[in-house]
Amino acid sequence: MQSSGQLFVLSGPSGVGKSSLRENVRKKLPRLAYSISHTTRPPRHGEREGRDYHFVSEETFLTMRQGGSFVEWAFVHGNYYGTSADQLELQRRRAEDVLLEIDVQGARQVKMRFPHACFIFVLPPDRETLKERLLKRGTEEGDDLETRLENAMGELLEASWYDYLVVNDDLDEAVEALKTIILAAHYQREVVLPQVKDLLHLE
Repeated sequence: MQSSGQLFVLSGPSGVGKSSLRENVRKKLPRLAYSISHTTRPPRHGEREGRDYHFVSEETFLTMRQGGSFVEWAFVHGNYYGTSADQLELQRRRAEDVLLEIDVQGARQVKMRFPHACFIFVLPPDRETLKERLLKRGTEEGDDLETRLENAMGELLEASWYDYLVVNDDLDEAVEALKTIILAAHYQREVVLPQVKDLLHLE
């Protein structure tokens, strides 16, 4: 049985591999839509406008925020990030499963507006692995790297309220775990019961 589209929120500290998980699980689940965030940070090497983010100026972002254009927004590591309300609404009207890759600040805002969304937190196997991944990424060094690690430790404390926790030690295994979570969410009681209420004589 295929239910209507659902909202999935993916969070985790910088360097944990969220983007790799997202890209790989979408190859396995082509009907999984991705809501592309707006950000004021400059593109990293290999990132493209409209594929990874919508890159905008701070002035544009703040104007959009003031106009209520975002479902959620956050100021993280010196830059703004936000999810377009119009884009998300369009995808939900199409009954698509939608994946948001956002930080814990934004996830809490989404939780308030969409309490039945599925919240998934990605964890590193240990601190050293996270540090190595940040170093390999090559976008942080020195004090910035230490700041990212300190912030990551704080973000990890938020993992306890998420519905699912995925440890990204082996990427293939983590992708399979994420795929399983997304597929299983369609069979949760609160999702299926409205579809079969006549069969079960429910009011």
